[in-house]
Amino acid sequence: MESTSSSETISNWTAEKNKRFEMALALYDKETPDRWANIANMVGGTTEEEVKKRYQMLVDDIKLIESGKLPLPDYVEEGKRSMNKINKKDLCTCSLRLQGCGLPINY
Repeated sequence: MESTSSSETISNWTAEKNKRFEMALALYDKETPDRWANIANMVGGTTEEEVKKRYQMLVDDIKLIESGKLPLPDYVEEGKRSMNKINKKDLCTCSLRLQGCGLPINY
């Protein structure tokens, strides 16, 4: 049986799987016993180690965006061609939510 590396598994997450990951992060904060096991279970088809790595990637991306080293992504509204950008307030809100989820963001 061919094995898949964690980085390959993480990069192949579907939008639905990512949405479940975000919901699980909001539900299971840093004080939750067996937090990463609960998150992996809610996401489905992943391990504790993979969700920890996914979380760290998210935190790292936010650090890069806030430091100006990574441009904000453009998002296309469903059914429209116009591009919408995340505003700084939304980014700060996301950053604060991540800090509340357990992994400190140090600048």
